[in-house]
Amino acid sequence: MKKLRVLALMRDDLMPPDSIDGLSSDELLVAPWKTEFDVVTTLNDLGHQVHQLGVYDDLPTIRKAIEELKPHIAFNLLEAFGGVSLYDQNIVGYLELKQVRYTGCNPKGLMIARDKALSKKLLAFHRIRVPDFAVFSVGRKIRKPKRLQFPLFVKSVVEDASFGISQASLVRDEAALTSRVLFVHQHTGTDAIAEEFIEGRELYVGVIGNKRLETFPVWEMVFDKKPEELPLIATAAAKWNLKYQKKWGVASRAAKGLPEHVSEQIGRRCKRIYRILSMSGYARLDFRLESSGRLYFLEANPNPALSFGEDFSESAEKKGLSYNQLIQRILNLGMRYQPIRLA
Repeated sequence: MKKLRVLALMRDDLMPPDSIDGLSSDELLVAPWKTEFDVVTTLNDLGHQVHQLGVYDDLPTIRKAIEELKPHIAFNLLEAFGGVSLYDQNIVGYLELKQVRYTGCNPKGLMIARDKALSKKLLAFHRIRVPDFAVFSVGRKIRKPKRLQFPLFVKSVVEDASFGISQASLVRDEAALTSRVLFVHQHTGTDAIAEEFIEGRELYVGVIGNKRLETFPVWEMVFDKKPEELPLIATAAAKWNLKYQKKWGVASRAAKGLPEHVSEQIGRRCKRIYRILSMSGYARLDFRLESSGRLYFLEANPNPALSFGEDFSESAEKKGLSYNQLIQRILNLGMRYQPIRLA
């Protein structure tokens, strides 16, 4: 295995410490820089020469690092630029212009997948089942189309990681819809999407590859202590709040007892979706499975969280890919990806 000079790009306030000595396992689990620490530590363990670079909104720092380090590849852990999540595609575009290889998704795939409305329109055109939805733009009158039926689930049309999502995101009447759309506008600065709420199981599928694709075992988010009357919602608290997770028994694990037709078809469907959305590198696709067995695509997450123990890495391990092997595979895919300027 060739040892590479790797420029690890990450948010400036997520630069990991050199050591985690003294931290409890619970503290480490909720550390905001855990992904960055796990990835950098693993790259070092694999023998690569790693240079960490914290970035907020300064392109010249990236250019300087490229000129001085002359990296073989950039390991892209950025999910935003200047605090704007959609701008991560521009960072990758900049790397392509500078003829630097990178890990993860390409600019086109990031742009399409990040826009939940655009991706749903594309997939609906290709006859992939998605919830019915409407977009409510900032500054426009909030008016629900007649075809759209309550209950509805309201969230940002571009933000990910459950940002701004809570139990209040599920609305059942016009007043609640207006209130939640305004909340999304005010707290995220983005348009809101309201989509038909699909009651059922929350499923995640990891996909990795550029042209030849591989899917990982289906993963599921469960609430072992959730009251039956409480709808299953992957809120920000459910994903990131350890106290909340313990209270409601929130866990993610390999999905069991899936209908036979779902088990047989979901891998092929994920590969089809991945290609329709022009993604590369690696991604996690989110679905809802109704009790009737109907499967709905919810959203695509290019460059999902990569920390050890997260859904993506856990499902990869279930497939037989250790964490070290997963990070090396992602690195190899980045080295093989051919943007126009590098082809």
